[in-house]
Amino acid sequence: MSEPVESRDWSTTTTADLSLITRIIPHRYPFLLIDKVRDIEVNKGAVGIKNVTFNEPHFQGHFPGAPIMPGVTIIEAMAQTSGVLIGLSLDLVDKNPLVYFMSIDKAKFRRKVVPGDVLELSVKVLRGSTKIWKMEGRATVNGEMAAEAEFMAMIDLSQKG
Repeated sequence: MSEPVESRDWSTTTTADLSLITRIIPHRYPFLLIDKVRDIEVNKGAVGIKNVTFNEPHFQGHFPGAPIMPGVTIIEAMAQTSGVLIGLSLDLVDKNPLVYFMSIDKAKFRRKVVPGDVLELSVKVLRGSTKIWKMEGRATVNGEMAAEAEFMAMIDLSQKG
């Protein structure tokens, strides 16, 4: 007999540690790019935290002697933060959702993100439904803008990918 799935109202959840993050989004090392999510307001916004460390695989080639976090991985970290927010908003914990980019607009990069930085990824819902979400993301280091973008994503619960 299988264990019953935990039934819980996630609407009051304000933080997500690594354990909860991995129950919501499918990403794993080396592509899980957030360490925690805080200030969660379901259907509204959240702040992801990424502790940037030198031992991350992309720093081997981007760039030797001058490690810089690639801009696309910063946007992906924003999207993963959004995935946690959306997962909690739609009660998708332990339901194995997949989330696909549909568009990325207005992407701008303002400063380098390097090992030792703590990247704060603020995401805000612009529009959301059961399948399609439009988000605004801003990545900062010590309050200084590092990157920003708007993006749309589709939620897929079909398990087929």
